[in-house]
Amino acid sequence: MKQSLFMRVEEVAEVMEVSVPYAYKLIRKLNKELEKTGCITISGRIDRKFFYEHFYGTRKEGDADGSVQE
Repeated sequence: MKQSLFMRVEEVAEVMEVSVPYAYKLIRKLNKELEKTGCITISGRIDRKFFYEHFYGTRKEGDADGSVQE
C-alpha cells in the first residue's frame, strides 16, 4: 500500500507520542515554515518528507536505529 504524501494530525500524534491538540500545534508551526518558502499548505496536514527531515534530520521513516539507508 502506497503512503500518502501528507501526514494527518492523528498520525503525527502517534509518531511523536503526543496528544492530538499538541500535534496540531506542531503541524501549524511546520506549515508556517513551509509557507515562508512559498509552499502551499493544508491545515491539519504536513508533508511527510518535510516532517521526517525536520524532526529526525537525515533519519528516514522506519529507521529504528537512526541509520540512513541509501
